[in-house]
Amino acid sequence: MNINHILVAGKFEEEFNKQMPVQLRQQFRFLPVEEITGDDLDWADAYVGFQPSSDFDLSKIAWVHSFNAGVNNYLELAGWRENQVLLTRTVCSFGQRISEYCLSYVLRDIQYHQEFREKQRLKKWEKRTPKMIRDQTVVIYGTGDIGQEVAKTFDFFGATVYGISRSGSQKPHFKKVFDTAPSSILSRADWVISTLPLTPETEKMFNSSFFNQMNGSFINVGRGATVDEKALIKGLDKGNVQSAILDVLAEEPLPVNSYLWTREDVTITPHISAVTELDEAIQCFLETLRKVENEEVLPNLVDVGKGY
Repeated sequence: MNINHILVAGKFEEEFNKQMPVQLRQQFRFLPVEEITGDDLDWADAYVGFQPSSDFDLSKIAWVHSFNAGVNNYLELAGWRENQVLLTRTVCSFGQRISEYCLSYVLRDIQYHQEFREKQRLKKWEKRTPKMIRDQTVVIYGTGDIGQEVAKTFDFFGATVYGISRSGSQKPHFKKVFDTAPSSILSRADWVISTLPLTPETEKMFNSSFFNQMNGSFINVGRGATVDEKALIKGLDKGNVQSAILDVLAEEPLPVNSYLWTREDVTITPHISAVTELDEAIQCFLETLRKVENEEVLPNLVDVGKGY
């Protein structure tokens, strides 16, 4: 692929200049996303940014690189297959960040942090033996780069880790990967963690039928719209879901009148489990550019048919 002109959606020239190799031959144009015009797209071979510009036209671009790990905002555009546009995404420390996020909340629960904090407030010296990760069963939905990193972390500490993926292909650090979660696995899982992207198949995938099979806690670090939030609340009320840690919500920011804010069995964080560090995102793009130029395998290539 011949990439000569690169349009970056954002005034990131200073940050790019710090990392760009001296020998880089491409011309760059840096513009705020709201200022990008059709003329800019006519000029560009590649488009880089967190989101597409208004009136984005895929017939004018050969390659799109997302600064995010998720690409659902780009996949809403029509014309990927017809125009044979390459789509890549940012893959950097997301997996490590998300695995540490998940680990922190599992440890908070099995080490009884909140309980001991309350006993301290009441000046009560009451012992309770913490649980161990090696005795936990973890089911991870999504076995891509992020899901595998989460599995690696829990496997390292001795947890029993199962994976659920569209293909059911076996991956390292999972005891077994299924294409559909058996009820027997879900019912004995201490933790269900979703790292899934948002696609037509995954939208509201976690519904009443799903939560009725659970008997543990639920963590969502994938996409908020994969969860039917009303069904989740019912699952919590019925006791099938012990607790929920939600870093992503169907609507962000979460509306102030949402019932989720006030529940003691729900933890809300503002989509911070894998914040995109611009320096890392630029580094990932430049490495992807090198591989595109050399026609190397792209591990961050998006299958537009699958949506990830």
